[in-house]
Amino acid sequence: MSNEKLRIAIQKSGRLNEDSLQILKDAGISIDNGKEQLKASARNFPLEVLYLRNGDIPQYLRDGVVDVAILGENVLVEKGDDIIKGEKLGFSKCRVSLAVPKSMKYNGIMDLDGKKIATSYPNTVNAFLTEKGISAELHIINGSVEIAPSIGLADAICDIVSSGSTLFKNNLKEVEVMLKSEAVLAISPLISSERKLILEKLQFRLNSVLNARTSKYILMNVPNDKLNNVIKLLPGMRSPTVLPLVEEGWSSLHTVINEERFWEVIDELKQNGAEGILVAPIEKMVM
Repeated sequence: MSNEKLRIAIQKSGRLNEDSLQILKDAGISIDNGKEQLKASARNFPLEVLYLRNGDIPQYLRDGVVDVAILGENVLVEKGDDIIKGEKLGFSKCRVSLAVPKSMKYNGIMDLDGKKIATSYPNTVNAFLTEKGISAELHIINGSVEIAPSIGLADAICDIVSSGSTLFKNNLKEVEVMLKSEAVLAISPLISSERKLILEKLQFRLNSVLNARTSKYILMNVPNDKLNNVIKLLPGMRSPTVLPLVEEGWSSLHTVINEERFWEVIDELKQNGAEGILVAPIEKMVM
């Protein structure tokens, strides 16, 4: 039996850390975590977790110190465009945006030509401005950049934005979205063939969890003469399950549907006679 373990890097702390551990847990992987531990092993899967600083992870992937990582897509764009991107994981969603003081009249990207921009994402900003034909002076700051305009260090900033509350508190307004980001599974170009086999098993589990998170199991009672109309409204995995009810002329219809799609068709379902509609979460969905 092989003693090979897949080495995965996860952010040391914060929301990305919590969500990363949760998706592994949902995939049936139990990790023994000690407080302030920098390394931990899974009890029931050949996986070793390394807790690292987010910004350092691309280099660890590049050097083959870790095989895979869960990190923000924005970090890969900035520091690891040579790293292989795997699955998008659907959490830690944010955007990398340009913001200016609320008092500044902003008409378009040309207003930033010749201006000073404070950022922790110089490569992302440079690529965006070059594409737009804009020339600006960048001040690279590691940490909170929101204060830069108020102390006269910069005319604008580039930073990650989630809710926008930090910008609001610092009297800034978001004016350009350069990049939309979420957590992704990143893969080292140096991963061995043995560990690639373990990775495939991990990806299978993660995809089962991701499919379940975006899908719902629904069941409803439908008059038999309206069944075909309702089925057309509900594209499921293949075809829905239809079971006769005790009450003559009615059937119970069961299927799986994307949650967003369900809310689009709910009114049409009711108009076509569907009653007693139940929507239930799915824990895992193996395709």
